[in-house]
Amino acid sequence: MDNNLLSLIIFAPLAGAAINWFLGRRLRNEKFIGVIACGAVAVSTVVAFYLAFKSGGALRSTEPVFDHLWTWIQVGKFRADFGLAMDRLSGTYALFVTFVGFLIHVFAVGYMHKDEGFYRFFAFLNLFMFAMLTLVLADNFLLMFVGWEGVGLCSYLLIGYYIDRKEAGDAAKKAFITNRVGDWGFVMGIMLTFFLTGSISFFDKPAHGVTSALQTIAGMSAVDPFTWQAIFAGGVTSIAILLFIGAAGKSAQIPLYVWLPDAMAGPTPVSALIHAATMVTAGVYMIVRCSAIYTHAPTAMFVVAVIGAATALFAATIGLAQNDIKKVLAYSTISQLGYMFLACGLGAFTAAIFHVITHAFFKALLFLGSGSVIHGMHHEQDMRRMGGLKKYMPITFATMLTGWLAISGIPIFAGFFSKDEILWRTWSAGTFSLPSPVWSKALWFIGALTALLTAVYMTRMMVMTFWGTERFRETHLDHVDGAQGIHDGEHHDDHAVHEPHESPWLMTAPLVVLAVLSTIGGFIGVPYALGSLVGSHPTNYIEQTLGPVIAKVPGEKTEGEHAPAEPIWLSHPPQTTDSAPAFVSLDEAAASHSADEVRGERLLALVSVAIAVLGIVFGWITFRRRPLLALPRILENKYYVDEIYDAAVINPINAGSREGLWKIFDVGVIDGFLHTIGEVVIEGGRAIRHLQGGFVRAYAAIILLGALAVIGFFAYYGVHAMRLLP
Repeated sequence: MDNNLLSLIIFAPLAGAAINWFLGRRLRNEKFIGVIACGAVAVSTVVAFYLAFKSGGALRSTEPVFDHLWTWIQVGKFRADFGLAMDRLSGTYALFVTFVGFLIHVFAVGYMHKDEGFYRFFAFLNLFMFAMLTLVLADNFLLMFVGWEGVGLCSYLLIGYYIDRKEAGDAAKKAFITNRVGDWGFVMGIMLTFFLTGSISFFDKPAHGVTSALQTIAGMSAVDPFTWQAIFAGGVTSIAILLFIGAAGKSAQIPLYVWLPDAMAGPTPVSALIHAATMVTAGVYMIVRCSAIYTHAPTAMFVVAVIGAATALFAATIGLAQNDIKKVLAYSTISQLGYMFLACGLGAFTAAIFHVITHAFFKALLFLGSGSVIHGMHHEQDMRRMGGLKKYMPITFATMLTGWLAISGIPIFAGFFSKDEILWRTWSAGTFSLPSPVWSKALWFIGALTALLTAVYMTRMMVMTFWGTERFRETHLDHVDGAQGIHDGEHHDDHAVHEPHESPWLMTAPLVVLAVLSTIGGFIGVPYALGSLVGSHPTNYIEQTLGPVIAKVPGEKTEGEHAPAEPIWLSHPPQTTDSAPAFVSLDEAAASHSADEVRGERLLALVSVAIAVLGIVFGWITFRRRPLLALPRILENKYYVDEIYDAAVINPINAGSREGLWKIFDVGVIDGFLHTIGEVVIEGGRAIRHLQGGFVRAYAAIILLGALAVIGFFAYYGVHAMRLLP
């Protein structure tokens, strides 16, 4: 089904960016700029919800909504359209990207009040929305890559927004370059996909003569073998690994995660929108979109699961010791992204998207809440200079309390359902993408330990910020509990004593909305095992919505997909007839879940709750009494990974570039060659100029010699031409 309104979703923010850039910079009117920026995203939000939920809309139909704008490139068999498509997956993504994006835009109007670059900030923010929605709604790999690079560019512009701060510029360059490392994998994966399938389209479009690359791979009967050689064989596994390299860069997975913590140098609304709710989950979206590829590449799925689990645990340990409130949330984001990749690697693609949605709610809430704290604390970000803020910022405290409980995994908050679903899928995973059943239990243990650490460091953040003594009036705190002191480094001279205050309603209203979503948002994906505890168990809407558009791991049975069950007869079984006999199935949902499966999932849910409660209690007891407790320096210094990268990669490249490429090749070879030519010309000129002595007799002698040479030349060749000599 075609609908031209689809293009309005991406072009409305682009128009907002253009208006604010060209007109807003002249008017310098914050109200005008804010209305244009928020209004543009509001238009995208309304259109996205309309196209998703209208009769025959994307989320109510098995057929995507298309908008073919033009054929972009067509060379031989290669064809790339500038076309958009909204199916159940991209529609789900578009809904929360636009709605959460709108709330963050509203918050930013209050946060960036009186900033000199107000128009520039919102032009970049609208431009990001255009690029992100292009990435999500693209109907082929190449257009997705345009949006992919677009969000990378906007991330660079917004991280480096404070152009007078060196750390912001360095962080922007670090993010841009690190993402380029991952992007080469994405590009190579697209090329290999076209080589194997002859298409780069996500969908079949018979009217335009386009076949789906994903459907072509899904139709392959053979699955790649589970061997390391498959990675380099140039088949489907190679495609999956290359695409995952791109996803690891964009979604900050080991070893390409180092850019995300430094990206906190940008304004807090940027951290909430780009580095929590939308852009960093683009890698998860791309892998789920390509689920047909990964379900034919078990080796690649194993790599994704292991990297995801390692990233989740690694980042959680670092988050324990950070003192910058935004850095805590940054490492929390990396850890939660690891959860999502763990789910993808085990074939739980729907659970990964479910966690993407709930994470967008509670992490955007926590980032915006931290922005409200920073705003109320007059741009102080060090939690060691906070404490006791709940009486000064009651709305911010109450909403962040909701986000804290959600990310910790406390029922009934949103994070509990999605995180529990991932842990259950990990525990019960088959051996399609794992070498042995032991791996599923080992990965579950890593996920459970990560959940425990998450509850601990989030409790530490809340206690240091909102409870305890009011440390913002003190000047030196390094006498407490062996803390390292906060008068060193970048914090030694820029701390003044200010009275905290609550943020204006433009900033608190989005917090309240996100707090509500962080509370009830998980009910869209209540699993049968938990939902059946109540009389009329709620429908698992996320499974029901995404099930038809996501590939299944071979042999997997998902919720809502019922195997033919033995009917329960209300009377004696009838004799066989030519037609199907009438019978009543008492509970189709129950028939698709064994009693052991339900008991196992409920037991693991109780374990998950116990882990969350244990983490909160341990964090509360430990940090309530000693909020400035010094944690291991290796954690505070992030395992010295940046220093290792500098020593192993950055410094050798700098030295090689300086000593080899510059001094030897550029100066020695290129400049040396050009200088040598110049010197030869100069010395030749010096030698020849002696012929110009200024004496007439010398010129006459030269003319005579020249004439004799010409006469000799013609005489010699003339004699031979006339054959006068034998």
